[in-house]
Amino acid sequence: MPLSTGDKLGPYEILAPIGAGGMGEVYKARDTRLDRAVAIKVLPDHIAKRDDLRARFEREARAVPSLNHPHICVLHDIGPGYMVMELIEGESLAARIEKGAIPLDQALPFAAQIADALDRAHRAGVTHRDVKPQNIMLTRDGVKVLDFGLAKSVAKPGPTEETLTAVLTTEGTIMGTPQYMAPEQFAGKEADARSDIWAFGAVFYEMVTGRKAFVGTNYQSLVGAILTTEPAPIEAPAWVHRLVRRCLAKDPDDRWQTMRDVVIELRSPPETTEPRPQRSGRIWLG
Repeated sequence: MPLSTGDKLGPYEILAPIGAGGMGEVYKARDTRLDRAVAIKVLPDHIAKRDDLRARFEREARAVPSLNHPHICVLHDIGPGYMVMELIEGESLAARIEKGAIPLDQALPFAAQIADALDRAHRAGVTHRDVKPQNIMLTRDGVKVLDFGLAKSVAKPGPTEETLTAVLTTEGTIMGTPQYMAPEQFAGKEADARSDIWAFGAVFYEMVTGRKAFVGTNYQSLVGAILTTEPAPIEAPAWVHRLVRRCLAKDPDDRWQTMRDVVIELRSPPETTEPRPQRSGRIWLG
């Protein structure tokens, strides 16, 4: 049931709704103990009312505060069926992309910060599993990646057609958004850090092109695109094209194996000017 202004969740007083999606409703609230504004995500009933899922969520969420990274949203507290995070002022990456492609001189620093945040999490044993533009905020101080560990706590491999059809028309579900799911996840395999690398590649592609890497009008066409096709080449220096192409390799063994490798590539671009990749339908060019 949606919360109203003045409602209480433990020591937190609800001030206003912020948004809602498949993973719950988010509210601006006040921590009455410290008199500070926070964001509260209330888990959906099908998670909050199941003791096993709620316990797993709480157990894994406790690992997130240890990440301590400037580009990872701080998790302040967890309660029965809700999590308390820092209140971030800014614009979601999804909202920014809706306005058009992000110029490369802006997209590269954003991408490096996202990759660095994911690398920090992976080193701590936390796989995000729901990397997408909706979970990335742009602030005056750079990006903030949200919902670390949340998708890991509740996601199940092997999405159904019903699940995927729903997320084609609504924002997210318990499975996350399928456009950012790696091929192995559709085969029912457990996601790992390399699945986050795939999702990062899809997000980076969308940042610099203004369009999704893979699209489909239904379950079959979307999954078919992810499993068998390649996005059109990026109108950017060839090294950027190669970086994204390797992130989006179908076989996890062919991708970058750690996000640290991606960070190094983003922070150490070639000094020489390289030609842009040529267009040739939807075929990746070397």
